Amino acid sequence: MEKFDKLTGIAAPMPLVNIDTDMIIPKVFLKTIKREGLGVNLFDEMRYDRQGNEIEDFVLNKPAYRDAQIIVAGDNFGCGSSREHAPWALLDFGIRCVISTSFADIFYNNCFKNGILPIVLPQEDVDKLMDDAERGANAVVTVDLEAQEITGPDGGKVTFDIDPFRKHCLLNGLDDIGLTLEKSASIEAFEEKAAQARPWV
Repeated sequence: MEKFDKLTGIAAPMPLVNIDTDMIIPKVFLKTIKREGLGVNLFDEMRYDRQGNEIEDFVLNKPAYRDAQIIVAGDNFGCGSSREHAPWALLDFGIRCVISTSFADIFYNNCFKNGILPIVLPQEDVDKLMDDAERGANAVVTVDLEAQEITGPDGGKVTFDIDPFRKHCLLNGLDDIGLTLEKSASIEAFEEKAAQARPWV
């Protein structure tokens, strides 16, 4: 998993509340178990019409936001079914951070396991960042995980809380497999000892 320490990028405003996982990546695209290639279908039903043409006024289709790495979203982002394809699609598109007042629990946990930082802030702070994000190409925001700070285009700062263990995992690029591999020496020692004690196994 790619490490997350400091991210500076365009923030896209998505003030809609209750953006669910089927909106993030519709169920028709869940046939794959690969994490790559889903970005093109991120928010598919919002980005494209029935003929497959881009809907010009959808935020990620606007020139200023095509390379957005941060989403400032309305309340309850990631609700709905518990599909891990949702963070896969966000990450494949290039989104590394989502900021909202609240997230669905399973989506929130899946973000951390895939190198995406979900940040929960009070409504007034989200409103400030939403206003910053609406500046188009000037909506450059810096998210500093180590300092737990978000810096807006004008230099204003917002602080955020995060669980220390999840912070450690993101800073070091550790998903569940990475955490297990950190214990590889102990695992190998245990297996060797077990093999000597029970050679018939």
